[in-house]
Amino acid sequence: MPVKNFVVGCFTEEPAIFKAVKKVRASGHKLHNIYTPYPVHGLDEAMGLRQTSLHTAGFFYGLFGVIAALSGMAFVTVHSWPLNFDGKPHFPLPSFIPITFEFTVLVSSVGMVLTFCWLNQLMPFVKKHVFHPRQTDDLIVMVLEVSEGTNPEELKTWFKDLNAIEISEQRAEEGWWFGNYAKPAHYEKQPGAEEVIVP
Repeated sequence: MPVKNFVVGCFTEEPAIFKAVKKVRASGHKLHNIYTPYPVHGLDEAMGLRQTSLHTAGFFYGLFGVIAALSGMAFVTVHSWPLNFDGKPHFPLPSFIPITFEFTVLVSSVGMVLTFCWLNQLMPFVKKHVFHPRQTDDLIVMVLEVSEGTNPEELKTWFKDLNAIEISEQRAEEGWWFGNYAKPAHYEKQPGAEEVIVP
């Protein structure tokens, strides 16, 4: 993953972050992400993020569960090992409904959890850069990417005008990678990897 430069601003109040999002979208700066310790209602719409497709994935996982359960039971009772239970048919659909329902719920729930973890890059032995240690505690952290033609000092001044309580310039990999949090990344060993400014 490429190492990029970021300017990070920390906020404590929700109205300030909404004001900052509105300003950054109007200015054309590249918004990398916003990290919040709790769900902020309406923030995804303000950032211009589309609605999640997780429920659509859950539907297809459930459909696969229905087909797999009915096909498996039909194969066993009709083709592989048909038995005569008091003259009942080999494919008693009402008797298969409870098992089909439970298997559908199992496949759908497990599939949605794994899909959620994959989309959010949450899995064992995966390391992501933490822009601020309090981003999961009590701070709302906005991260702007320093692209070509962007002046980091201008972004720092911009954060100061928005009353950010802490501003920092950091170098980080934008994606995820396999690693250990106990060992610093190669770019973190360089001097000046992080410069913190408290207005």
